[in-house]
Amino acid sequence: MGPQLSAFRTIAASSDQLLTGALLPLAAVAQDISLDDLRPSGGRFDTAPFVELEPTAQRAADASGRAASAIQGLDRTPLIGSVGSAVDRADALFTRSSAAIDALARATKLFPAMLGDDGPRSYLVLVQNNAEWRSLGGITGTAILMRTDGGVISLIDTRSATELSRGIRAPAAQLPDDVREIYGSRPARFFHNLTEIPDFSVDGPLAKEMYREQTGVDVDGVVAIDPVTLSYLLQATGPVALPDGESLTSASAVSVLLNDVYQRYPEPAAQDAFFAGATGAVFSALLDGRGSATGLVTALARATEERRILLWSADPMQRALIDGTTLAGAIPTTDSDTARFGVYLNDGTGSKMSFYVRPIVTLTWGPCSAQDRQLTVTMTLTNTAPTDAATSLPKYVTGNGAFGTAPGAATVVSNIFLPEGWRLASATTTSGTGPTEGSFDGRDVLTFGSTLGPQATDTVVITVESDSGASEAEALITPTADASLPTAVQARCISSPSATLG
Repeated sequence: MGPQLSAFRTIAASSDQLLTGALLPLAAVAQDISLDDLRPSGGRFDTAPFVELEPTAQRAADASGRAASAIQGLDRTPLIGSVGSAVDRADALFTRSSAAIDALARATKLFPAMLGDDGPRSYLVLVQNNAEWRSLGGITGTAILMRTDGGVISLIDTRSATELSRGIRAPAAQLPDDVREIYGSRPARFFHNLTEIPDFSVDGPLAKEMYREQTGVDVDGVVAIDPVTLSYLLQATGPVALPDGESLTSASAVSVLLNDVYQRYPEPAAQDAFFAGATGAVFSALLDGRGSATGLVTALARATEERRILLWSADPMQRALIDGTTLAGAIPTTDSDTARFGVYLNDGTGSKMSFYVRPIVTLTWGPCSAQDRQLTVTMTLTNTAPTDAATSLPKYVTGNGAFGTAPGAATVVSNIFLPEGWRLASATTTSGTGPTEGSFDGRDVLTFGSTLGPQATDTVVITVESDSGASEAEALITPTADASLPTAVQARCISSPSATLG
């Protein structure tokens, strides 16, 4: 009975700490703040609510963090079924609550400075195109220069990646040898390829330097978003009118921006102009304060959780606030409790065929003994394009064979980052193509190439093993154009050899 009562006592104490040390103080200070105060109006955010919340939010984050840590530290081994299940549920709830309060505390410190409370700031907004995959989402199709001053946000300039890559003769920065071994020098030579490296702490400075070389403008930070993020924002703002008179809605945004545009406008310059105009229209609706504040917060929270919004700051103090959050766009790190994979996808077709490729990723535990643990990540790639894709899809979408892939087929280059401290047991594909082995900042990386004809499938299966005590597993996945697909999957090691969660 001792361990059961001890677990109950810990949960009761943590509940009291979360309530009295975090939630009630936050509720007290926030009672005079309306959610509408967080919504922009006339292009301006009022930073006063963030400043007012900051000290209380920081104390609440400390209290909720201690409450969550106490439950995370409980030994589950001696707990009986119903108590063990209750502890698992409490752990998930307290971890989620602590993460949300910590995010609020960081935001109250970060946003006023970023919004220009202390003077004007400039940011480069990268709009990724998930129709042509890169590790963190897609090629950088459009770059928007955004300025902030006293809470006022202005969109100053818009340029295409093609324009920003023109004339570059040498890499904007010298990439480490292990990075070049996997990705070459492309991310430092072509603006489109910035997010091919799956670490935004590397991509952000690269974007800043390339933009400075091409325009002479030195920005204070870099933000990345994608059209799926825009679709979430449109749920809050409602439809917006595009320059050509069409109405862009939450339901149509992804298809229009990542597929339909290539059928309407054969010329890349016209495609870039449409893409930029649509992005600007959504931003304008947002900055005008359209829609509900609740809807806006919900949209931004979902996009952030799915790693569709990434942020890098040139200010070291701001970077410290970003580090450890999903905004940082970092490679997943394995710890004593959780083994983490990175599953990063890149288009190798030179086309927009990623729109049609559907990746399904699962995690499965094998033996779960204390001395021998085995974990398998399985990725199935399916090209959903119609069988007549070679003739029915625009040449710009299929690539027309320009880079060696037959029209209608899709080539995917997959970089699988293995958990640190875990040994590779096996790696197979249904296509029979073995991986290339490399490393990235001490992480083992397997690279696979899959060429999929219309309606074809390739499956990659990787098994790793370790004698560590980790009982959780997670795989982060490149965010795609399909919002129904998870950007992360989890699995727990339990007595049933192949039971999975997430």
